[in-house]
Amino acid sequence: MAYLEKTRVPDYYFYADSSTVEFAGRLRKKMTPSEKILWERLRRKNIRGMKFRRQHPIEYYVADFYCHEIRLVIEIDGPYHQRIDQKEHDDNRSAEMDRFDIKLIRFTNDEINNHIGRVMQKIREEIDTRLANRI
Repeated sequence: MAYLEKTRVPDYYFYADSSTVEFAGRLRKKMTPSEKILWERLRRKNIRGMKFRRQHPIEYYVADFYCHEIRLVIEIDGPYHQRIDQKEHDDNRSAEMDRFDIKLIRFTNDEINNHIGRVMQKIREEIDTRLANRI
């Protein structure tokens, strides 16, 4: 029996190459404590019936969490996001998400760890807004 390699990359990867897809897979295996907390609340369509993917490749970036149905990315920012070079990287990431009509919302580790109820409320509100604006 011959092995047929997968040749079609899903459209929800937005042109991510194989190295980005592989990198996302490695990140899934070593999620941060804050990512784990949020993932427990997003997984299994727990919020508004939306399916979220964790450590999802989008072009040459890896989003912490992504819902393709409403094109929503959720990022969790640790302290290193305060560095000037990281802020520039984050700005570039936001611009790329805009290019694909993907809404990006950010939360800090502190918000996830200490105010998860507020975080979940903001996510629900964003989901409702995205659903209401769909054609």
